[in-house]
Amino acid sequence: MILPRETPSPASVADHYDELDPFYREIWGEHVHHGLWTSGRETPDEAVEALIAYLADTLALEPGQHVCDIGCGYGATAEWLAGHFDVHVTGVTLSPAQLRQAERRAAGSSLLHFMRQDWLANTFQSETFDHVFAIESSEHMPDKQRFFDEAYRTLRPGGRLAVYVWLARDKARAWEVRFLLEPICREGCLPGMGTASEYRDWAEKAGFEVDGIEDLSAKVKRTWTLCTGRVAMKLLTQARYRRYLLDARSRNRIFALSLPRIWLAYTTGSMVYGLLTAHKPSSLA
Repeated sequence: MILPRETPSPASVADHYDELDPFYREIWGEHVHHGLWTSGRETPDEAVEALIAYLADTLALEPGQHVCDIGCGYGATAEWLAGHFDVHVTGVTLSPAQLRQAERRAAGSSLLHFMRQDWLANTFQSETFDHVFAIESSEHMPDKQRFFDEAYRTLRPGGRLAVYVWLARDKARAWEVRFLLEPICREGCLPGMGTASEYRDWAEKAGFEVDGIEDLSAKVKRTWTLCTGRVAMKLLTQARYRRYLLDARSRNRIFALSLPRIWLAYTTGSMVYGLLTAHKPSSLA
């Protein structure tokens, strides 16, 4: 696993998203995750929804089921799933700023419930959910094994797990670690970036039967070209973006350096965007 020189705490992860809240929503949009381009003709909004739809197909959602969104962001993905599949979605986030936005969505739907909670210390009863998923949030957790252990504990027998995740290349070369992967972890408040084989091992150790780990890097890479272009345009046209980057009091301004770095990591194959799918056995005998 790739480890940053300084390990961020859950509080610093929350601070990262709170401080960058307006920038995340303007640059990434309400979903705050990658888009999935399958034909190459999708608009950015269509690509973002395609990534959610692909997740929903993997989970085989059915009306009335209870689903947990680990690291729910602004609740937009949970709202989309509830609206399209009539499922109950409970979302957890560390960020007060994100929770405020998510709760506005919950106010208009009996299918949505959001809470501020650390997944690694969650208060859910065992076997609460039919399905559990995480979209680019497991990277922020210092104890990856506990992430999977809690997913397994809170899932009902036969339940499915789906995890979209940033992965490091197996046996990354020294220059990749030094110039790309370690800085991405440090700048993005990631306590560690695992490999596909490590994620498989953690899931299996928790008790899951892993169905597969799909490499979607080529289909999501355009996200970073778009985000880098949007940031460049904002810097040219909006003084508050320039003020933020130049202000030494801006605690998370270093994340701007990761935009081209992540694009390069995908281009070189140093970093992989994966989808891990697994299920909890129906029979635990």
